[in-house]
Amino acid sequence: MNGYQQDQGYVQDAGYGQSQSYAPSQSYGYQGYQEQKLDDDAFGPAKGGIVSSFDAFPKTKKTYLVQGRNSSAWTVTLILTCLWLAWTETARWFAGTTTQTFSVEKGVSHDMQINLDIIVGMRCADLHVNMQDAAGDRTLAGDLLRKDPTSWAQWTGRNAEKGVHELHAGEIGAGWDMDDLEVHNHLSVKQKKKFSKTPRVKGATDACRIFGSLDGNKVQGDFHITARGHGYMEFGEHLDHNSFNFSHIVREMSFGPYFPTMNNPLDNTIALTPTPDDHFYKFQYYLSIVPTIYTDSLKAMRALDSADSAATAGLFAQHAIKTNQYAVTSQSHTVPEQSVPGVFVKFDIEPITLSVVEERGGFWPLVVRLVNVISGVMVAGGWAWQMYDLALEFWGKRGRRGDGMGVLGTPAMEKKSWD
Repeated sequence: MNGYQQDQGYVQDAGYGQSQSYAPSQSYGYQGYQEQKLDDDAFGPAKGGIVSSFDAFPKTKKTYLVQGRNSSAWTVTLILTCLWLAWTETARWFAGTTTQTFSVEKGVSHDMQINLDIIVGMRCADLHVNMQDAAGDRTLAGDLLRKDPTSWAQWTGRNAEKGVHELHAGEIGAGWDMDDLEVHNHLSVKQKKKFSKTPRVKGATDACRIFGSLDGNKVQGDFHITARGHGYMEFGEHLDHNSFNFSHIVREMSFGPYFPTMNNPLDNTIALTPTPDDHFYKFQYYLSIVPTIYTDSLKAMRALDSADSAATAGLFAQHAIKTNQYAVTSQSHTVPEQSVPGVFVKFDIEPITLSVVEERGGFWPLVVRLVNVISGVMVAGGWAWQMYDLALEFWGKRGRRGDGMGVLGTPAMEKKSWD
């Protein structure tokens, strides 16, 4: 009995003590909850000014948000990529697409204009300029072209024009290169009728500048510059052979309308005799002429393709131009005194036409391509960033698992093996 009472008292004492100690503890925990203000308002929308009251999607306070990885650098990279691709696509649209086609020349052409600007290392009075074609017509080009006395030193050495180069013997020069296929470059040039003036000469003259344009038959022909009394019968004083010097500079050699800025294989070329004693020297050029049309309009090309006169063939329009390009082969060698030295140009007309057409797509197709490019970059960039984020998260979890941490963040206890 006493034992029971003792136990009962013990229980009461224990209960009393527990009751006395638990009540204050419970009261203190509630007060701490109130002090920390862990209520629903803490997770509500952040308080703001007047603008936030109109926000249809309230935002959570930053305290309860987990900030993700900073993707500003990746966003800037995507923007720069979009700008670069959009620029290249727009530049390609402005440049257009150039196509080249060969076809049999249509229409009947009779005449062809020849433009020449050449400096020969002999006096003008000692030179003859003539042209003869396959039709048997002989043209006294010396009477149609202009001859200006000049000095050879004025065109060579330090005084040489920019871009003057030597066309070596046996070298083949193409009639056009990649720059010549840029149609807008040709359409922007201006046709001229006059050549530049000959600079004034100080001192004695020992060379001759022959320049101008002349019309001939559009057939195979020869154009040659020879010494007086050689090549053609002529009465007069015999010309001393020591005065022969057929070194020359070709500033312009073209067929069709005269466009000074249009490059041709023989333009700005110089040809010299091996030694000053090589008086009997022959320079031979073989030209293969191809009628060429540059245009950015198919309608203009059809109009030019039916040209049947020299005036129409040399038509210069805003969207089309018809001219002639050529390829050249050069041969030069010493000839015996029984032969005729000089500068000989033999040309032949090809029965085909080269059409270089530059086409540009419409504006709205360009807009569609730009939208596709930009949207494709943004979508692909978003996928790449998500894959990158997942990869970092995967490797991060794998690294945390290998640290030997327990579930509660404490070091895991290793199992002991029982002996």
